[in-house]
Amino acid sequence: MRALGPIVFFLVLVEITSGILQGYYTPILTDIARNLGIADGDVNWFEAAQLMFSALAVPVLARLGDMYGHKRILLVSTVLTAAASWGVAFAPDFWTFLVAWSLQGFYVVWLPLEVALIFARAASAPNRAAVTRKAAGVLVGGLQFGVIAGALAAGALVDVFGGDLRLTLMVPAAAATLCILAIWFGVPESGLKASGALDVRGFALLAVGLLLLTSGLTFLRINGPGTWWVWAVLAAGLAAFIPFVRYQLRLDEPLVDIRMLCAPTMWPVQLTAGLFGISVLGAQAPMSTFARTDRDVHGYGLGLEAGSVSLIIGAYVLSVLAGALLFPLAAKLSTPRITLSGAAAVVGIGYGLFLPFHDSLAQTLTNMVIAGLGSGALVAALPSAAAAAAPLNRTGMATGLTNTTKTIGGSFASAVFGIALLSAAGESLGTVAGAATAAPLSGYLTVWAVCSVTAFAAAAALLLVPRLAFADPPILPESGIAGNSGAGAGNSGAGAGDTAAR
Repeated sequence: MRALGPIVFFLVLVEITSGILQGYYTPILTDIARNLGIADGDVNWFEAAQLMFSALAVPVLARLGDMYGHKRILLVSTVLTAAASWGVAFAPDFWTFLVAWSLQGFYVVWLPLEVALIFARAASAPNRAAVTRKAAGVLVGGLQFGVIAGALAAGALVDVFGGDLRLTLMVPAAAATLCILAIWFGVPESGLKASGALDVRGFALLAVGLLLLTSGLTFLRINGPGTWWVWAVLAAGLAAFIPFVRYQLRLDEPLVDIRMLCAPTMWPVQLTAGLFGISVLGAQAPMSTFARTDRDVHGYGLGLEAGSVSLIIGAYVLSVLAGALLFPLAAKLSTPRITLSGAAAVVGIGYGLFLPFHDSLAQTLTNMVIAGLGSGALVAALPSAAAAAAPLNRTGMATGLTNTTKTIGGSFASAVFGIALLSAAGESLGTVAGAATAAPLSGYLTVWAVCSVTAFAAAAALLLVPRLAFADPPILPESGIAGNSGAGAGNSGAGAGDTAAR
């Protein structure tokens, strides 16, 4: 880890910027909506568009990272993110802003590429998987620090700049621009490159499937489950993956290695990422609205002001930070597999506690801290586990897919939770004064139950992987080097044999 210290330092700067991009805009979304002349509800299109774009971009960029170098693609994606961030600052209207905001989603590939790069740079270390886990925890720590710093800075700077939104929005753009220098001068190339060319036909098939699927989920949230054509779009999206999978299985150098994904050490990781996306991307907005709901009017909620909601958000982010930093230690004391499964179970416990305990700020904070500890461990662990389970020339692909599946899970949760809350609200109209703008408790109980059940399902899936999965191979006494115990991901390219015991 010491030899990787300078690299990790510069990559932490990148992740701090990623955190700024994720936390900075939230406190000023209302100001952005007023500046663009749109309703608050239209702000939802920002999230939906960026999720759709990142779900499509990450697999391609991850594959390009394996082919041309993880640093090179990290640098390219940072340049594109910086350009999009300046576009956000200077966008004159809603549609220009929406396009720029969507293109900002290039930053989603940063963490997977960084983990793949670190894993490759640690190739000579006998404890490469452990080093990667520790570095990933530090990177996620930087990410969460950036989220807190960004959220605090935005609220302060909008006043410092006298309400000048353009100046306020230039701050994250400047941070993303400085990231380019950090990568250029401080991060060496990984040195491992895959053969072959980019699978353009596979990309087209994947694009059709992902766009139909994520668009269908977005329309499901907006138009409701009673709209027949929404289900037709979703069905078409699922059907589009059939020719994609068949085509990928025929290629030696596919865009997405299906055989690798079916390996017993890989599919539980990707499934967990998708299930984890349900809570980490889908449950935060319902939590905020629950905290703002007036108990005296609706009989539930915490009745907090906007400033007080930051207590919950801050406690959650800090617990995510703690979980990310504690994961390598926990994995060392047990095994990575058990620690991963335990982290998912902790998330399930945290959201499960909301079902009986949601009547006070203290109960809510306790539940969110517990869920945050498990979430932090998973954010740090999933990319490193995917890298350890993948062939050496597939690490970028494997780590990138954890973000893609997480994004799809988040899109699913956003649609389902929106329907649950709106449907429940519709059922309660006329029973409580003012209930038309707030979902009753049953809607929130549905959200928390889904988050808890899916987290426990992920914990169970992770127990199905081999006992020493994601761990470093044993040291052979006669040679003093790491051993190899067979094929880890099947016949999916050079380096597959190195994945055996991780």
